[in-house]
Amino acid sequence: MLIGSYTAKIDRSGRIKIPEKFRAAIEEDYGKDVFITSLTDEAVQIYPLAVWETMTGVAKEGALHLRPDVRRFLLRVNRKGAKHEIDSKGRVLLNSILRETARLQDEVEVLGLNNHLEVWNREVLDEKLEKKPLTDEDFENIANLIPRGKTE
Repeated sequence: MLIGSYTAKIDRSGRIKIPEKFRAAIEEDYGKDVFITSLTDEAVQIYPLAVWETMTGVAKEGALHLRPDVRRFLLRVNRKGAKHEIDSKGRVLLNSILRETARLQDEVEVLGLNNHLEVWNREVLDEKLEKKPLTDEDFENIANLIPRGKTE
């Protein structure tokens, strides 16, 4: 599981070194192939390729890619996204469009969101978290999503 937050640097070529704990977990569970894109332009998402394929592949019910909303989603994420391989030094390239849109340069924050990573400009992330803090209603909604164990 990819959890926590680490600071990383983007080099002059636009490559980011994935923090070691994240890199080890990704490579152990999924291999070196990743899909890098942006869902909202606020941040860049790095998905292990197997996770991405499961998210966007053909479901048992049929070809999800034929749904208009799913098609729009795929057009958006594939327009800016690309498949990459983590190199021997643990780096991946964030293309210039993604870096510019998400305002990523120099030091960035890399967050683990269970099955993928998000790369944020720290100031943008802090501003987002301050503008819309978690509320009691948010915590209640999240609690309702958690499966309840059997009581004996």
